Amino acid sequence: MTDTLDRSLSAELVAVLVAVTAGQPRVLTTDCGQLLPAGPFELSHRSLQAGLRAWVETQTHHPLGYVEQLYTFADSDRSNEAGARVISVSYLALTREAGDTGVAQVGWQDWYRYFPWEDRRGGTPDILADIEQRMRRWARGDARRSQRLAYSFGLDGATWNEDMVLQRYELLYEAGLVPEAGGTGAVPGQAMAHDHRRILATGIARLRAKIKYRPVVFELMPAAFTLLQLQNAVEALAGRQLHKQNFRRLMEQQDLVEETGDMSSGVAGRPAKLFRFRRDVMLERAISGSKLPLARQY
Repeated sequence: MTDTLDRSLSAELVAVLVAVTAGQPRVLTTDCGQLLPAGPFELSHRSLQAGLRAWVETQTHHPLGYVEQLYTFADSDRSNEAGARVISVSYLALTREAGDTGVAQVGWQDWYRYFPWEDRRGGTPDILADIEQRMRRWARGDARRSQRLAYSFGLDGATWNEDMVLQRYELLYEAGLVPEAGGTGAVPGQAMAHDHRRILATGIARLRAKIKYRPVVFELMPAAFTLLQLQNAVEALAGRQLHKQNFRRLMEQQDLVEETGDMSSGVAGRPAKLFRFRRDVMLERAISGSKLPLARQY
């Protein structure tokens, strides 16, 4: 960004700020759930990330922890109310929900409110049968559409890939089955203003892919946690159930956690051992360049 930035072009910073609370994946929103936290990039900001942190903390009173750049959205049809073309630089940020933000119209939402077809923890959701029927009508007679449909939604022998959140949303958009596309008869799922649901889909897809090779899930966990709480957090993000014994074996093999010596209390059932994340292991493996697969056994 420079001082010569064309006045007909503006840049904004958008945050996909994620937490896991009580076993549910949550995203911070503004405008009563219609928007993600966003604000213009200003030349006074030291960097894009500094600008993002400043805007999010101003809008939401919520500090950011782990942050990584997500994607730059620069489609030619993106514009603001003044008609200027808008480029959005999006970021994925992980944190822990701190309760009421204290700001009107700002709050945490379950991200499956926006993508109910993505939650398969209890099996295939009923909504997918309706989506499949309507999408097959849309794809009828078009081999390329049918192929994309099968690949994205795990049909006709293809396997459901939880990482393909954006591809599924964009197919629904192309078929006119989401409100943002301006069609009628949209499938269930809360719409968002502008293209913020598309940006959210991009963030979910990135995080679902990332938890398989980097232990970023620990950014969402308290200092001490049970293995069940950790498994529930991974399942919440992936939208899939994990095999309990395989998950625990994987934790042992990766040596990512260690016992604190304490037991859980104040919860139903038998007390369970509390664990903490071994950040020294993460540092060692980051330096060596090795990957850290968290969970792929469903």
